[in-house]
Amino acid sequence: MKASNIGLWVATAALGWVAWMLMDVSAPQKSGGDSSATLAAAQASGTPVLVEFYADWCGACKMIAPEVEELSTELAGKARVLRLNVETQPDVAAQYRVHVLPTFIAFEKGNVIARQTGAIPKAAMQKMLGF
Repeated sequence: MKASNIGLWVATAALGWVAWMLMDVSAPQKSGGDSSATLAAAQASGTPVLVEFYADWCGACKMIAPEVEELSTELAGKARVLRLNVETQPDVAAQYRVHVLPTFIAFEKGNVIARQTGAIPKAAMQKMLGF
């Protein structure tokens, strides 16, 4: 390693550390109790259900998490919005062929009515549910 590159290495390490800290601080808050059993119960309820399939390491999932949580609060009583971690629920992710994160799947009366991948805006989530 050349002496002239030391400054570059230090700057790169510092930027990497800052990026790591920002990602950790912006980690999404998870809705408690979301699991395959909760999904099945929500589907059986008759109200529309939107499920975000996510992972803790997914940057796009972290970015969209606040909007998903906000939508869940806004639609309380009209629809159910769930976040399902593909790492803790791999069977459910496999059942719905989730290969890209985040993946949003909307259900009505237990049937898939819409599916989108990527960090979509809240308006698109509402449209998937018919609102």
